[in-house]
Amino acid sequence: MTQPENVLFVVIDQLRADCLWGALADHAVLPNIRALADDAMAFRNHYSVANPCGPARASLLTGQYAMNHRSVRNGTPLPHDKPNLATEARKAGYQPLLFGYTDIAKDPRVHHPNDPAVKSYEEVIPGFDEVVEMRMEESIPWRAHLIARGYDVPDYPDNFRQSGPNLTDPALYRAEDSDTAFLTDQTIAYLRASRPGWFAHLTYLRPHPPLVAPEPWNRLIDPASLPLPVGRADRSAAEAAHPFVAPALAANTAADMVVGFPDLEATDDTIRTLRALYLGLAAEVDHHLGRLIAWLKDSGQYDRTLIVVTADHGEMLGDHHAWGKMNYHAPAWHVPLIIRDPRATGARGIATDAPTESIDITPTILDWVGQARPTTMDGRSLLPLIQGDTPPDWRSYTVSELDFADPAAPTIWERSLGLPAERCNLAILRTGTHVLVHFNGGLPPLLFDRRDGPGALNRATDPAEAPLLLALTQQLLNHRMAHAEGLFARTRATRHGHLTT
Repeated sequence: MTQPENVLFVVIDQLRADCLWGALADHAVLPNIRALADDAMAFRNHYSVANPCGPARASLLTGQYAMNHRSVRNGTPLPHDKPNLATEARKAGYQPLLFGYTDIAKDPRVHHPNDPAVKSYEEVIPGFDEVVEMRMEESIPWRAHLIARGYDVPDYPDNFRQSGPNLTDPALYRAEDSDTAFLTDQTIAYLRASRPGWFAHLTYLRPHPPLVAPEPWNRLIDPASLPLPVGRADRSAAEAAHPFVAPALAANTAADMVVGFPDLEATDDTIRTLRALYLGLAAEVDHHLGRLIAWLKDSGQYDRTLIVVTADHGEMLGDHHAWGKMNYHAPAWHVPLIIRDPRATGARGIATDAPTESIDITPTILDWVGQARPTTMDGRSLLPLIQGDTPPDWRSYTVSELDFADPAAPTIWERSLGLPAERCNLAILRTGTHVLVHFNGGLPPLLFDRRDGPGALNRATDPAEAPLLLALTQQLLNHRMAHAEGLFARTRATRHGHLTT
């Protein structure tokens, strides 16, 4: 009898693509992820379509652009009836298991105002069975584990504080008890007791800040060996580039990357140290993901499991003087994607630069399990690319969206720019040669030539570039018109009933 096939979908929070392909690749210690890429297909031109965490995961799991699902901020509810990866996988006979978190705020229309489910942005998207709760601000199972092991566990965020006065001092917990180690232990233990044919969504918090790591990961990377960030050397010049920039740099600082260092200044030494901590945390994730992959091989399930490894979004990490992911530059959006399809033996160690987006992952998994993609989903299955048959109409660009408002408490952008919440947003169009950043609220656009590298200057004000600026703006408008919400766009009522194409 043929063994049922499994799905393992891994999301590593805030992992930049250039840790595998680019500026940080020579410094990142990621042997297991690299080994997986050598035995799979790597998508090197892959971008998240939304930021930050909640919107990114809403798009990832619904296969929709943010302009359609409209869960555009952390804590903005996602409509409960949006088809998503879990709801559709259930139709294929799978029980979607969640080890970690999805950061999806619940729909208030189907929950009472007193329901605790509407009081957190870290809730679970409908359709998943939450096996191990590993939400950043809660993580009750992990905290219970630490208490049982004799740790004095402070409340969040102090549980992620260094144990000493220095940035490189270790975390309050040992490596074997870290959040990454605990989540991996729990995942392996549960899957070991499960029958083949499981569907697991594993989400690692790291290397998401706060940047604190247990030994030996806290000092694994020598800060002095790391390159300094890219971009303009002068911060004031960066801020003068666009009205968006100064609020962005003020909203997220180097001090926000750690707990307990409120006066931290972004000196060269500090920047390199924070980068080293980030890479140490990424290496820790790689180590434990390697344990999970080794278990798959030891249990004979590796060649019966679709493995997808990606990130929800990136991290600026000091590039362009910025931290976090509330930015328009590539490090906040460019993320790795590795897919090992056990059926596609010809896609081993293959890399593609075809433009792909985070909304493609859910349609790909559904295609693999034999479940039709709902017409609401904007993304496309990547299986044809994996099988070596790129469709002739494959996209030639990627699009991302960022909302930088907060209706409940006006953000620094709202206050600084004098804009209402509904006008504090931007859209990014990336072609093979250029990047257009279009702002709402009457703010001027930005135009970059990608061939000029990360230090490219804005060309939107150059009269010679006016035709290109117009063409790219029209392309972005066409994209939005073509991908407007499509719940019933392909359905028509007839005398024979509803017909759907």
